[in-house]
Amino acid sequence: MLAGTGATALVGCDAVRRPNSALAVTVPDALLVEVDHGLGVLRGTDRQTIPHSIATADGLAVYATAPEGADTALWRIDTATGRASTRVKLPGRWVPQAVSATGTKVAFTPNAEGVTKGRPAGRDVTPVLIADVTGAQHRLELRGNFVPEAFTEDLAGLFVLEWLPPTVPDRYRVRVVDLATKTAGPLYTRAKAPIPPGAEEEMRGDGRQAVLGLDRTTLYTLYTHQPDHQHTRNLVSGRPGNVHAFVHTLNLTARWAYCVDLPHPFGEAPASGHTMTISPNGDRLFVADVTSGTVAEISTEELAVRRTATLTRGTGTGYAAADRDRLFIGVGTAVRTVDLGRLGPATEWPVRQPVNGLVLTPDGQRLYVGQTDAVSWHDPATGTELGRAAVPGLVCLHSLAGHA
Repeated sequence: MLAGTGATALVGCDAVRRPNSALAVTVPDALLVEVDHGLGVLRGTDRQTIPHSIATADGLAVYATAPEGADTALWRIDTATGRASTRVKLPGRWVPQAVSATGTKVAFTPNAEGVTKGRPAGRDVTPVLIADVTGAQHRLELRGNFVPEAFTEDLAGLFVLEWLPPTVPDRYRVRVVDLATKTAGPLYTRAKAPIPPGAEEEMRGDGRQAVLGLDRTTLYTLYTHQPDHQHTRNLVSGRPGNVHAFVHTLNLTARWAYCVDLPHPFGEAPASGHTMTISPNGDRLFVADVTSGTVAEISTEELAVRRTATLTRGTGTGYAAADRDRLFIGVGTAVRTVDLGRLGPATEWPVRQPVNGLVLTPDGQRLYVGQTDAVSWHDPATGTELGRAAVPGLVCLHSLAGHA
């Protein structure tokens, strides 16, 4: 969950820190969570709620906003310490939509939208504001219906979803806006050639989840339910194509895109049952469809599916985390461990309430599990619950905080 994880459209709220309590449980690692009123930071016994906010991909910072008269106040919060930058004023009312991989630039729109948040309302023009901790940098009035997705590595461009037709959108394509000229244009192919007119992919499905590569130059987005969809490579070659799920790979440096098709039955079941995670060294992506029990391993170098396996089926929303040897899949009130050596089931253990997020520490010693109004942490080898902290209003366990 990268581009659409943070924006929460609340009015009149500010960052709120709950004071320490003698009865509060100490969380071993700082965590980012999504709660009813925005993003939350759990740090030791401290609990901080930050409405209208968006987190950087590495969890080191959160950009927070608050209405200030007819304008918007913006500041950056260090998640490791809770320290905040000086507030700056942005002219007009804005909601954060996307933050650069460097964690230095933020794209704003007037309304809360996102790549993984469904279809936007119809419109002819999309205002976009680009800002950092010093204030507004660019103000765009894009002709059409656009949703910011990510920044180019050099920060000179903004990747967007362009919804078509603008006033009654039913499909979208990925484009890049040149911030100097304020115009949107097509991406490149993987061969670094401009995509010819008429060959840009148009999608009608659901953007389920986005994961940033460890080198921060590649963004992987899982899409499902693509009726009659054809990739650019099919449109250019004239070969027919029709897939129901794929991983859209966006190179933030060279500005090319490539789709890794997922085999049947991916995309046939509800989008919420699909989940994706990346290996600790970034060489593999793992995609799971908990409804069918199917797991796929994708090479990030080859951009191809290496292996698939069919495991136990489940019902509900899927979540995943991985270390070098194990893939953890959460669904319902169970966490399943997959042995990556043979891509087969290893263990399964129950939790108290339905899972709504998995986060594994870098040393592999603790697996955090989001549940109903709580976060628990477990021994990944046995599933033994090592601790539990109440988090009222928890929507989803997001990621580690204050960790590069």
